Amino acid sequence: MDLVTAENTVWHAARIRLPGYAEEKGAQRMKLVMAIIKPFKLDEVREALTPLGVQGLTVTEVKGFGRQKGQTEIYRGAEYHVSFLPKLKIEVVVPDDMVDAVVEAIANTARTGKIGDGKVFVLDVERALRIRTGETDSSAL
Repeated sequence: MDLVTAENTVWHAARIRLPGYAEEKGAQRMKLVMAIIKPFKLDEVREALTPLGVQGLTVTEVKGFGRQKGQTEIYRGAEYHVSFLPKLKIEVVVPDDMVDAVVEAIANTARTGKIGDGKVFVLDVERALRIRTGETDSSAL
């Protein structure tokens, strides 16, 4: 299987819904808010999310480019083109009713007004499980 097919398979698998899982269990629907931001904005974003009731988040160092298309840097007198710029990926799972506030908080605090500020994505989460206690769905957050 080539990479493109593998990516499409993962995407389609993520989009398949179990028939009414959240509705059957009476659980609150959940969303994964994923944001790509500039690294120096992390503390501000975290401080904006805490008062909203976000109890945890995952941060990953990533590299990428969008419209920014990389940049040229000078190192020891030589010029180098850097195609992928360092960014941070923040992932937080929240109940459906908190999504708008979380997205707004991330967008407002991560915004510098310059190119490369990042993106925010919101995806459905079908199920969550806290491994230690066995709590599921929104109580596992």
